[in-house]
Amino acid sequence: MKKFNLAIVGATGLVGMSVLKVLEEKKLPIANISFFASEKSAGKEITFFNKKYKVQELTEKSFDQNFDFAIFAAGGTIAKKYAPLAVKNGCTVIDNSSYFRMNENIPLVVPEVNFEDALKNNGIIANPNCSTIQAILPLKALDDKYKIKRIVFSTYQAVSGAGKNALDDLANTNNQKPLKKFPYPIYNNCLPHIDDFTENGYTKEELKMINETRKILHNPNLKITATTVRVPVSNSHSESINIEFEKDFDIEDLKHTLSNFENLILVDDITNNKYPMPINATGHDEVFVGRVRRDYSLDFGVNIWVVADNIRKGAASNAVQIMEKLMKEISKNG
Repeated sequence: MKKFNLAIVGATGLVGMSVLKVLEEKKLPIANISFFASEKSAGKEITFFNKKYKVQELTEKSFDQNFDFAIFAAGGTIAKKYAPLAVKNGCTVIDNSSYFRMNENIPLVVPEVNFEDALKNNGIIANPNCSTIQAILPLKALDDKYKIKRIVFSTYQAVSGAGKNALDDLANTNNQKPLKKFPYPIYNNCLPHIDDFTENGYTKEELKMINETRKILHNPNLKITATTVRVPVSNSHSESINIEFEKDFDIEDLKHTLSNFENLILVDDITNNKYPMPINATGHDEVFVGRVRRDYSLDFGVNIWVVADNIRKGAASNAVQIMEKLMKEISKNG
């Protein structure tokens, strides 16, 4: 198999460090790897496969080094400036920020759901929002079988999704220290406020879930609403998803459909109190689904509960999985 040169941008952050862990586990055919970050983090050492690497400052000349792939785990401002420079130098970028997601010329990809879209890239592939990624696996499985008419998202999102400062706020259990990230304490509290509010009363996080789901499912008119909430859990997002279908279904057949979808694990044994929880999902690349039950307020409705590691599957692993499949395609096609 061909070997590839890889760059990691934002290597010292939560997602960047998770990317390294996933790469070490997968043992992909990487010939050379380089790590880039801001001037503040430049010079730090990163250990990868027991070898030490110096983190380089990201500059306009960073991609003169002939990279095949770059995983961006930095913000939208960085992606906007540096991703096109990488592409100009023949590099394929997989970007974790929100900057490119809704660009109609850039594929938004969850590999188990719509990898074929990644093959039509022009150098940049967008990684969806973490809360969208975990939701889209069961939604794709059910949409293919029963045709979804409407979706209601209610999320319970972990603090790690907001970064290191947010985790410090959660650790501030007596609420005596100044807050670093949130407008109110997150310890022993819930904040129905993720990202900025918009003019229509929804937050940007809620609109991301709505618009990204439509794009990935190739259904721009799908009826969706969302409420996203930050909860005092360190890692792994949980979501209650209410789904209305165009036609009826058998609940056992529906569970069978979920359990047979790639990287989707059904945990649904209420007799023995078995259901997905954040403490069980953390550290895994799979998405867990349970509490599957008919919604009796609708003719053709179902409720499901979905949990996944937001840093791994919700960011790092999804990006690496996209790159892994692209590597295989390139090697297969010579």
